[in-house]
Amino acid sequence: MTTHVAVARRMGATMIAFTMAAAILLMVGNTASAAIVPTVPLATSANYAVLAGSTVTNTLASVINGSVGLSPGSSISGFPPGIVVPPGVIDNNNAAAAQAQLDLTTAYVDALGRPTDGAVPADLANQHLGAGVYATSGNGALQLTGPLFLDGAGDPTSVFIFKTNSSLITASSSTVTLINGAQECNVFWQVGSSATLGTGSVFRGNILALTSITVTTGVTVYGRALARNAAVTLDTDTFIRPTCATSAGGGGGDTAGDTAGGAGGAGGGDTTTTTTPGTAIDLTSSGGPGVPGVAGPPKTGGAPLRSEGFPWSAVLVATMLGGVGTVGEILRRRAHSRGAAAGGALSRPGSQ
Repeated sequence: MTTHVAVARRMGATMIAFTMAAAILLMVGNTASAAIVPTVPLATSANYAVLAGSTVTNTLASVINGSVGLSPGSSISGFPPGIVVPPGVIDNNNAAAAQAQLDLTTAYVDALGRPTDGAVPADLANQHLGAGVYATSGNGALQLTGPLFLDGAGDPTSVFIFKTNSSLITASSSTVTLINGAQECNVFWQVGSSATLGTGSVFRGNILALTSITVTTGVTVYGRALARNAAVTLDTDTFIRPTCATSAGGGGGDTAGDTAGGAGGAGGGDTTTTTTPGTAIDLTSSGGPGVPGVAGPPKTGGAPLRSEGFPWSAVLVATMLGGVGTVGEILRRRAHSRGAAAGGALSRPGSQ
């Protein structure tokens, strides 16, 4: 009996050690593979709502919350009737604009070099995306013909980067909507040629274009139009400084922009869940959090879950309890077998 108990104890200890090691390996492996997307550093280019390389041309009464800059070109026209809201200024081919262009190039190269977390279709309409770095399968042109929802999942530092080696074109009345704490200052559009925003559309984020940006009539931009080499063209548009809170529960103006000359935007309350980089949320059955009635195809290939998003402690405890329960069952069955054997021996003739 002593031998059986000792064997069972050794089996139990081995099983518990094995399950604990397996759970720890799972936790470590998951943490190492988690993709936390850092923001794209704009530096002094964040001071500008509009920044161009060759010309800035405005038609009618555009309202720009933020500065307007140009370098190395020298032709800025249409202000007035366009209005640059103080403390925003117009920097026409001066040292500040030149430095902003250098910083824009650095930001552009940074975004261009980011590894992709998830693939998206060429048309982003009706997509509901978590934080991450996105491109089409071939880094082709991007378009937006309807609503796009970017979900911060309660994390105000969630970063969204969209990459294309070609163009970005949004249709008339298309919209980019941020939910659950996502912020305009952490949305970036790296465009390998030129960007065009359609009439009456609502766009959010920072456009980092290699060539030019055309903002057609009546567009509202919560963010920036930053073009490295060519023109930015405006027509009765409104630029609103992007919000950039640093913690859940409130918002404010973009930090870099406020420091160097811009009023902060209004913030809003956030929730307190976590985000999964590089994932698209399936809206085919439920409309998704805060977006009823919107359908979008599910997608795969995103980055794995963060370790803090999975109850590893519960798994570990359950596994250990399972191992202990298994050992207890072994001991119970062995005791039952010995009792049965002893009873049989007593019942045989000559066993008394």
